[in-house]
This record gives sequence, C-alpha cells and structure tokens, in this order.
Amino acid sequence: MFSWILALLLALVVWSLATAYFWLVKRRRKEVKLGLNALAGMHWRDFSEIVKRAMREQRGLVDVHDEDEDHREPRSDFLMEDPQHKRWLLACKHGLAYRIGPAAVNELGTAARLAGAKGGILITEGQVQRDGRAAAEKQGVEVLDGQLLWPMLIPYLPGDMESAVKKAARREAVRRISIAALGSLTLGLLVGMSYLTTRVDKTPAAPAPTQASAPAAAAPAATAPAASPVTAAPASAPPTAAAATPAPAAQPPGPPAPGSILGTDGDPDAATLAQYRRELAQNVGKQTGVLSAFWQTSQTLAVNRSEEIDAVWPLICTEVKRYPALRTVRVQLNPRPGTEEPVRWRQCATS
Repeated sequence: MFSWILALLLALVVWSLATAYFWLVKRRRKEVKLGLNALAGMHWRDFSEIVKRAMREQRGLVDVHDEDEDHREPRSDFLMEDPQHKRWLLACKHGLAYRIGPAAVNELGTAARLAGAKGGILITEGQVQRDGRAAAEKQGVEVLDGQLLWPMLIPYLPGDMESAVKKAARREAVRRISIAALGSLTLGLLVGMSYLTTRVDKTPAAPAPTQASAPAAAAPAATAPAASPVTAAPASAPPTAAAATPAPAAQPPGPPAPGSILGTDGDPDAATLAQYRRELAQNVGKQTGVLSAFWQTSQTLAVNRSEEIDAVWPLICTEVKRYPALRTVRVQLNPRPGTEEPVRWRQCATS
C-alpha cells in the first residue's frame, strides 16, 4: 500500500511541475511566437500605423509633419516628437526574417543625428543580434523586437487576431499538460511496480526450508546404528537409498537452455510460473534496444525501450514464445525517453 501512495504522490508532484511549466512558461512563449507570426502577416502600412498609435498613446509621441512627405515614396521610417519637444526617429523593420546586426543599427543612429533627433527606436518582429544590441547602446538606439514588441501592440490589434492567437496558445498548453498527465501516471506506475518487484526479490524462496530440513530428518536415522552395530549395516542401506532418491526432485528448475521450449508438459504450478515470469523479464531486459522489463500485472509485461518498436518486437516475441505458459501475455511497450510516443500494447500469440 505504501508503494502505491508513494507512486501517487510522485505522479502528482511531477504533473504539477509540468503543468506550471507548460502553462506559465511554454504557453506565453507560444503566444508570443504566434503573435509575431500574425503581426508579420499584416500589410506593412497597417503594421506601421499600429506602431505609431502605440507610441502616441503609451509614450506621448506625436508625428512631426514633413513638408516633403507627400512627394516621397512610402517609407517605414517616421520622425516623432515627445512632450519635451525631443525628436525620435522610428524605423519599422517589418518581417520575421530580419536578423539585424550592427550595420543597420549604425545606419539608423546616423540617420537620427542627421534628422536632428535625440535617438532612434528600432522596431521589428525579427531579432536584433548581440553585436547589434551592443551597437544600439553606443548609438542611443532603443530596440523593440519580438519579446517586447508583442505585449506592447496587443491592445491595438484587431479583436479576432488577439483572440485567435491566445486560443491557439491555450490549446497547445492543454495538449502538453494532458500528455504530461499520462507521462506522470506512467512514471508513478513504474515506480510502484519497481518497489514491489524489489520487495519480492528480497523475499526468501519457499523451497529453501524444505532442502534445509532434509539433513535434519536424516540425523535420527544416522544415530540408530550406534546402539547395534551388527544390525545397523543391513538396516541402514534402505534409508540411504531412500534419502538419495528424492534429491533430484528437490532441485529447483534451472534456467532454460538457449532455443529450448518450456512448459510443454502442461500448465506449471504457481511457483514455477512465478519463476518463468522472473526469467522472462530478465531475458527480455537483456535484448538489444530494451532498457528494462518488469511485470506490471500477472498478465502484462512492461518494456522500456530505446529503439523503434519494429526493431525490438521480434526479439521480445522470441523470448516470450520460449515459455508456452506465458505466450498470451500482453506486452506494454512504453515510449522512448525524450519522445511523445504513445504507449503501445501487443501480444505475441492470442491462444
């Protein structure tokens, strides 16, 4: 009972930690990634408009009217002014493919100084590389890329876009949490079964007392000839023969020879069947591509593997079919470590 309580507590702790990670960390990362994809899918003019709107409402910047702006081709650089009448040059690099280095940052800093601006603000759904950020500090350029850009622009997005992004991120988080629940339950079962298996292996074998009592039973018979040496010689021969005859039957069955078939004389007794199960679990655990094997129930052999099912299944079946009494057991093939494969169940024979 203690092993199952321990397994349940372990499963709950692992699932709780996984839930917190997937909901608080992975969900937010997924939302940012999906949000940046949605922003990148917008027309560059719409993207520039929501950026300028965010700057007006969040920082108090206003557009600086340029007399020649009507005669220029569409551009992504905008000159804006804060309440202290300090000018800032905004550069919108629209697209996820941008990997901005120091050259583009230095160019923006130079353009800002030529325009009489205090500094520049670089906005992109892409990424500013490490050397680009170092150059931005020297040039007085503020960088607003992926992780900072999405939270800033959320209030200005169309309602359906924001809702679709958050729903998709939540669905992905719920899917991962469900998988984590199954994985935690499997881990708890493995721990519980391993604990029980350890306890069973430490329990003394039943035949041991029977073998130990044989010399004790023979001791009184050995003392009888001391009183009458004449009659002891003929009388002692039958007990000796009788004691020697059962000795082979008391020997426990040894391990099967390679390629041999066990259990052909009928259904084995409970002790022999338990030994067959232990031997089968040990033999399967030694196969190539198998990490370990243990009995989850009396009819379910659980196998932890490191290779594809098609590679290890013939090796497992070869070992199972050596024990006809166990040929119909169900084999539970657990997913490989580090993968999201489902648990599979198979049988080598159905009858």
